[in-house]
Amino acid sequence: MTAVPTARQDAGIDALAELLADGDVVVLSGAGLSTDSGIPDYRGATGSLRRHTPMTYQTFTRDPRGRHRYWARSFVGWRQIRGARPNDGHRAVGELQSAGLVGGVITQNVDGLHQAGGATGVVELHGGLDRTVCLNCGDVAGRAELDERLQAANPHFGPRTDEINPDGDAELPDEVLDGFVMVGCLACGEGPLKPDVVFFGETVPRDRVEHCFGLVEKAGSLLVLGSSLTVMSGYRFVLRAAKLGIPVGIVNVGPTRGDAKADVRVDAPLGEVLPALAARLAG
Repeated sequence: MTAVPTARQDAGIDALAELLADGDVVVLSGAGLSTDSGIPDYRGATGSLRRHTPMTYQTFTRDPRGRHRYWARSFVGWRQIRGARPNDGHRAVGELQSAGLVGGVITQNVDGLHQAGGATGVVELHGGLDRTVCLNCGDVAGRAELDERLQAANPHFGPRTDEINPDGDAELPDEVLDGFVMVGCLACGEGPLKPDVVFFGETVPRDRVEHCFGLVEKAGSLLVLGSSLTVMSGYRFVLRAAKLGIPVGIVNVGPTRGDAKADVRVDAPLGEVLPALAARLAG
């Protein structure tokens, strides 16, 4: 059952509805949008950065042991990511887009839930966990194919854990990692595989960034959903919108780095605010 917004949230939703009513909205989403689907965020009250250090690009590419550790954990964590379903917030974004109000969706998430929730033309700023890329030949393949190969190579590797991180890996004790067998690239037969995501310390492809800047520059407004905007990867789009005089709305639980740039700021659960917003604008 969808929660009923409070009077204070109602006032915020009214302000958002007024901000977005003219359409051409560009959505910028972060991990906070997927927490209701069972995927933790990085910096919230239960964020994974409070408990573990995420995989970095430098460690993954330079340290074979670190790469092996990641894939063992990801093999287990992928079950939860694959099984996650879009929540009311994802579906509300899809409804706003179907109503012609949202013109573009940029997500910092790698879980594919925007698309599953009905959004189209989603720009995955940090890539997607449903694909892999070979570090040797560049071949891109589906994660489902890799998962089948890993299950065949690891029929008895199945430690249980409830600690899943936003980048798709699970918290596992080091002593179980040696029992995991990793496989290589099918296309070239030798290259190490990497999830097709941007790790911490890795640069988002420049053409992708420029495409996102183009969406923001043509927007009637920018709506930030579930992101603390702590890293520049997402915050730069808020800075660009503010510089150009494009109105900015932010919905997030807790403060964000972009609050001073926001024309409308709603501090409330997205699963309550977004369905109510969609009902007013797209109902």
